[in-house]
Amino acid sequence: MTDKLWGGRFTQKAAAWVDQFGASITFDQVMAQEDIEGSLAHVKMLGHTGILSQAEADQITSGLHALEQDLAAGKLHFTVADEDIHLNLEHMLTDKIGSVAGKLHTARSRNDQVATDLHLWLKHRLPEVLAAITNLQTVLLTQAETHAGTIMPGYTHLQHAQPITYGHYLLAYFSMLQRDYERFEFNQKHTDLLPLGSAALAGTTFPIDREFVAHELDFADLYHNSLDAVSDRDFALEFLSNAAILMQHLSRLAEELILWSSYEFNYIELADNFATGSSIMPQKKNPDFAELVRGKTGRAYGNLMQLLTVMKAIPLAYNKDMQEDKESVFDTYTTIMGSLDIFSGMMASLTVHEKRMAAATTNDFSNATELADYLAAKGIPFRQAHAIVGELVLQGIKTQTPLQEMSLETLQAANPAIEADVYAELSSEAAVNRRTSLGGTAVINVQAEVVRGKKILADRA
Repeated sequence: MTDKLWGGRFTQKAAAWVDQFGASITFDQVMAQEDIEGSLAHVKMLGHTGILSQAEADQITSGLHALEQDLAAGKLHFTVADEDIHLNLEHMLTDKIGSVAGKLHTARSRNDQVATDLHLWLKHRLPEVLAAITNLQTVLLTQAETHAGTIMPGYTHLQHAQPITYGHYLLAYFSMLQRDYERFEFNQKHTDLLPLGSAALAGTTFPIDREFVAHELDFADLYHNSLDAVSDRDFALEFLSNAAILMQHLSRLAEELILWSSYEFNYIELADNFATGSSIMPQKKNPDFAELVRGKTGRAYGNLMQLLTVMKAIPLAYNKDMQEDKESVFDTYTTIMGSLDIFSGMMASLTVHEKRMAAATTNDFSNATELADYLAAKGIPFRQAHAIVGELVLQGIKTQTPLQEMSLETLQAANPAIEADVYAELSSEAAVNRRTSLGGTAVINVQAEVVRGKKILADRA
């Protein structure tokens, strides 16, 4: 017989390197607190239902609290010989209180125990994710309010399209983060389910009270099928999927910060504490932290694909493959929390070169749509107006003359419907402020959306 807690039917002992390969304690030890919490609730239920005597339950509870104190003090030392966090803690508990510790595992399996630990771990951390998203949204709203009227080029295909405001631009990311918030918020519903009490896969013959345990652990609901309870990792996949989308949003913003802080754009400058220098080129100010977030997006994508692949075609119920469910979740949590904090600091402290942004809209023909709309308002079919203005743009490119600097005679030669009042509509400010349609970039719209955004955040408090 081996010395494993599960080794009764085994006659040979595995080599150390085999144990090392099969062990998960190197990473699942981060769930030690959750494992103890689950055990405390479980043993309280065992005493409550009479499955254990109250004296036994109290003795085990006392031992678990002692382990909890040792954990907080950094005194617990985990070993590969005990494979995972569950067996490590059970071994430590046995050392503290003797063989009665073995009764803790009555009416449960490591299958429902590990699922409970991961549910608890993520349940505890999703509010932190939501708070970090809220913090970044708050920064974006503050900056959007400040820059509600700051003119900048709007882009499609990375080509100048139409003038917008920097405030309007920032609110686009506020909206992306709002959807991220809502996805993680919903993720809580599927995380807030208790698997414990499902045992290995079929439930238990002991008269347990799962609702009691759910109440003790503050779970909103519990799994109603034991097979599903021990084999479900949808809540983890949802978390990884939500995180991948969040990182995609941050990566897009990172890319623009990187571009806009370059010499060619010079729209913004990152604060010194969110940039680095070069070991050989003294003049350099590199947007390393934005680049790191852009790069770390690959980690989040990879972690999602890793767990999707692990779960693919796994038959019910628990399989050892599912030991590979945790590192992706732990790593992604660390990644998104760091990225959100970096962006909150970076966006709050960067300098906006307002004049440079506005100047970039002056000679770029991004007011061409204004002239086309002007002609359409005169009754000329938009397609015809589009062609007229396109010819004027071509002429302007050849002569290096922006539309607003063309003479009225030149404009009327293209179409006599154009009158002197056209010049009032060709400035970037006019182009921005005429777009008052819901969701448009007009300053009054941006200001209204800031108010709406503040209410969204206030309602979370």
